[in-house]
Amino acid sequence: MTKADLVELVAAQVRLTKKDTEVVVDTILESISKALASKDDGKVELRGFGSFRTRQRLARQGRNPQSGQSVHVSPKRIPFFKPGKELRRLIDS
Repeated sequence: MTKADLVELVAAQVRLTKKDTEVVVDTILESISKALASKDDGKVELRGFGSFRTRQRLARQGRNPQSGQSVHVSPKRIPFFKPGKELRRLIDS
């Protein structure tokens, strides 16, 4: 499902225009992104659906696939999603 598909589906269910629904979807996604990017908590929990968090990747030695040279890969934070119990149950059934 793409973002456009999601906008269409939500617009049909809540009887909003696609333009208004797109603004709502964009606002939700932007809010989640900003919360994850914040240095405070980096966590968004949607009960029954799941939680978005950031995880810290440590620095490591990598390899350039073209040249084979070793390169230093800096530490970084990456987004991570953990599905909730209800979502796991729905998918598993």
